[in-house]
Amino acid sequence: MKYQKSIDALFDAIGGKDNIKNFEHCATRLRIILKDDSKLDKEKAENIPESRGYFYNTGQHQFIYGTGKVNAVYSELQQVMGDTSDDNSGNFKEDVYKNLNPVQRVVRVLADILVPLIPALVTTGLLMGIRGLLIELGMTLDENTFALFQMLTDTAFAFLPVLIAYSATRKFGGNPILGIVVGLMLVSPQLPNAWDVAGGTAEPLTIFGLDIIGYQGSIFPAIIVGWMVSRLEVWFRKFVPQIMDLIVTPFLTITITLAVMLFALGPVLQVVETTVINSLVYLIEAPLGIGYIIFGAVQQLIVITGLHHSIGIVEIGLLNSTGENVIQTLTTVSMAGQFGAAISAAFLFKDKVKKSNAISSAVPTLFGITEPLLFGVNLRAMRVFGSGMAAGAIGGFVVYLLNLTSTGMGITFVPGLLLYTGDMTALIQYIAVILISFAVGFVLVRIQGSKIRESFK
Repeated sequence: MKYQKSIDALFDAIGGKDNIKNFEHCATRLRIILKDDSKLDKEKAENIPESRGYFYNTGQHQFIYGTGKVNAVYSELQQVMGDTSDDNSGNFKEDVYKNLNPVQRVVRVLADILVPLIPALVTTGLLMGIRGLLIELGMTLDENTFALFQMLTDTAFAFLPVLIAYSATRKFGGNPILGIVVGLMLVSPQLPNAWDVAGGTAEPLTIFGLDIIGYQGSIFPAIIVGWMVSRLEVWFRKFVPQIMDLIVTPFLTITITLAVMLFALGPVLQVVETTVINSLVYLIEAPLGIGYIIFGAVQQLIVITGLHHSIGIVEIGLLNSTGENVIQTLTTVSMAGQFGAAISAAFLFKDKVKKSNAISSAVPTLFGITEPLLFGVNLRAMRVFGSGMAAGAIGGFVVYLLNLTSTGMGITFVPGLLLYTGDMTALIQYIAVILISFAVGFVLVRIQGSKIRESFK
């Protein structure tokens, strides 16, 4: 096998293959849960052939192999484990959840619900960019063509609660179809459109003295719908006779969930959601660009904790209410600052192998994946990581000065260029802020070269 030497070194570092409780992989990392964490040798773990770095987070020992390579290593590890992997047949996510604190569990649940929706939201953002590009190139869209583009760009957000309700119901173990049905009822045309009511062009329904409106663009209510549907479905099946289950259980699940959402929890959750999102937006848009500076500096620090998945809720809220998303821009400059610092640090290595590994770890950042760079290079010397943070802060301030925002979410750095094609000025500015952040990170590390080189020894 091609990676036998790496796998043997891995076993040696973790205390043998019998110490593996479960294992999985993501886009860049082999993630292992051990039966006994004390058996791990950290020094050996950090020097496994083919691996670009090691770190421990949320009960998982994570080995960075990089895009593509991690799939091959995982496949060979499966072969080596063979029949001895009986203990690994359990659900990896369940084992991970056992090691999370309450905050981490909430974030992980949100990520599991929202991440599957990103491809659809990315597509919507790209379609907005295409429409803007056509207009920028001088094309005039007639009424019918413009309506077609509106269908392409507005549908995902208009029916966002349906998508979220489906994903949440599936996540919580319920029947996703029931989640879809309740989600569709929340955005039914019979309910006054939430955006029209907010704009003053429609009046809410008044039932039992309560104002009832649609839930277009809502996030939290749709998540609660998924949770309620899954819980009520399980609860009713405990006492509903099997012969009546097909009719009674779905009927009670849907009607009770909808009633609670429309007349009780829904209005409260809408207020909570609006308050949370607006509060975060106010923090980001603090006077003199302070919020932009702070976010640009700490965004990659948030990635290290794993809490960055929850930021997707704010991005969806921004796109839904304003059609713009400054978080995508700030995330990119934060990444660019760390990228510049990592490339600069790579040139400090005299050993060609270490230099090559550092550069290889940094390259995935161009496509929005920073974990190899962070754990394989920058976090090994806090001066490097600090330089990247400073560069991200300066990039954030430039974003503030330019008032630059994107039209979508889910893609950053080079792929993120597609979100700015609708405005050539914005596209040039996006490239400029990336280059500025990269240059600052590169120069700051270069200035501290001798001290950083010592910390790498």
